[in-house]
Formats: sequence, structure tokens, C-alpha cells
Amino acid sequence: MAKMTRSSINRPPTPDAEEDRDQEPTLQEIINIKLIESGEKERLKELLRERLIECGWRDEMKALCRAFTRKKGRNNVTVDDLVHVITPKGRASIPDSVKAELLQRIRSFLASAAL
Repeated sequence: MAKMTRSSINRPPTPDAEEDRDQEPTLQEIINIKLIESGEKERLKELLRERLIECGWRDEMKALCRAFTRKKGRNNVTVDDLVHVITPKGRASIPDSVKAELLQRIRSFLASAAL
């Protein structure tokens, strides 16, 4: 007996794998690939680490984590809790000078890569 398949009225058909391969990568994906292939992404990450340490940002984040852990109790805090609470504060407190330097380095890379 042949197996019958039903198609769902509420769900579009699953796209074929070939169709997915034919899609062009986005500009963001292309840039990310170029950054990785050239090694520039690792250099940018290292620069960011250095700048965040130099400006005291890293120490501020450590202090926030310690304060949160003390407040909630060491055994009552998970890494996910810390990430959820600290990430918005961390992102908001990155100095504009650090952001500007990274942006300039990315722009220079893109210009040299002719993207």
C-alpha cells in the first residue's frame, strides 16, 4: 500500500535544499566572511579587548557582576542571570571613542578590500 502524504493548508511547503544554496549572501554576510578570512575579525576583537581594559570598562563590568552576585546570593545566580542583567549596561557603557576607533578600522578594512 502506498504511503499517502498530506500537505498542510496553514504551512507553506518546505523549501528544497537547492533553493537555499541559490540565495545570494547578504552584504553583512559577505563582510563577515571577508573579515574572518583575512584575520581582521580576530585583530579587531583583540583591539576591542585591549581598549576596554585600558579604559576601565572591564573592571566596571566585573564590579557590577560581583555586586549583583552579592545582592542575590552566590548560590542563587546563574551565568544566564548575569548575562541578562549586565549585557545592556555593558553595551551602553562602552566609550564612544572605542566605538569610533573600531568603526574607523572597519571602514579602512572595507576600503582596502574594495567592498
